[in-house]
Amino acid sequence: MRKLNELALRHTSTLARQKFAPERSVGKELDKVDMETDRYFDSASIANEARKAKKISKAMKAYLKQAEDHDKFIKEKTAEFQIGKRHLANMMGADPEHFGQKDIDDAIEYLFPSGLFEKAARPMMKPPEEIYARRRAAEFDETGRPFHYLFYTTRPQFYSILHEAATKLAELDAYQDEMIKKHGVNVEHYEKWSSGGSTWYSSEELEGKLLEKINPPMFDNFVNTLQRLADHPFSNRVNEFLIRNRKPLVAIKQMEETIQEPTYDPETGRSYVQCNGQRKDLRECAVKVWYPGTGKVVINGDKDLLYWRDYLEAREQILFPLQFTDLLMKVDFEASFDEHKSGPVSQAGAVRLGLARCLCSFVSPEMVERMRVAGLLTWDRRRRERKVYGREGARAKFTWKKR
Repeated sequence: MRKLNELALRHTSTLARQKFAPERSVGKELDKVDMETDRYFDSASIANEARKAKKISKAMKAYLKQAEDHDKFIKEKTAEFQIGKRHLANMMGADPEHFGQKDIDDAIEYLFPSGLFEKAARPMMKPPEEIYARRRAAEFDETGRPFHYLFYTTRPQFYSILHEAATKLAELDAYQDEMIKKHGVNVEHYEKWSSGGSTWYSSEELEGKLLEKINPPMFDNFVNTLQRLADHPFSNRVNEFLIRNRKPLVAIKQMEETIQEPTYDPETGRSYVQCNGQRKDLRECAVKVWYPGTGKVVINGDKDLLYWRDYLEAREQILFPLQFTDLLMKVDFEASFDEHKSGPVSQAGAVRLGLARCLCSFVSPEMVERMRVAGLLTWDRRRRERKVYGREGARAKFTWKKR
């Protein structure tokens, strides 16, 4: 205000001195005074905005305090991890500077052998960033205004995915109606997406990805919504969205064979995997599994499970992998082998091994581990022992007689 008063007094004195001066000089002076006044008000508004910016909301203050505590905690745990890693490298006689995570895992397995089936229960040593949950970034600005339009749902990322899925489902329905108008009710070329090689996230994995708490009813709604989108006849048009919200099956090595990625057949709209099984003298038994299916079984092109009509145990051996993985009546498979190379039990064992290897491409890694523990992925190398010279059989001996 003092500066405004000074500008007003100077303006009045200028007018008094130039009372009889030309109007042109008066106008210049007035313009100069107006410019200084505008500059003063601009600087005042800037200062006012600066004072507002310094006012941080309580939510932001709480977030900054928690973030500072979390960073401090992670730094302490990281320092402890580095010290432990150096001690472990010295125990193993290795260079601490080049002691990687794989070396740490091997050393822990060697020093602390454990027979526990659950891997999460075994001893481990990993960086703090992998053990402790990630911290979600601030979802609001300094004044407390949220960034996301679904912030007040308390789970913006989760409901954002559901909203996008519903939008894409409506778009696919509109596209299907358009195709039916053009080509009739029986649309020949469907574009259904194949889900082979991936599976839905579990509830815990989804929480870790979104960093949001999800209860069981919400998770069921999530899976049902995306499954409905995946089952749409033209779901291949949104395959990027579906893949982004699914977990790829990690290819792990079992019995010197890598889990194959399913191949999509555009003619049938299904995925298939082909593997080989063996048992005793039957070393080549090709098994092809189609997903999805209805439980159809084809043996050597023109037979079904009744090929083993007189061998109930053989039929049970073949159906066991399907029952174990809960894929019975959900897949179709074909098996081809030489019927003259071995007996029916050996043929059933070869089909079972090839079938189990194929099913690994359509189940989760946890189920693959369970199949391995159950012996479904192990080649049964047992065979009949040869007859020994001087004996009645492989182990039976002739009856000893004194005379």
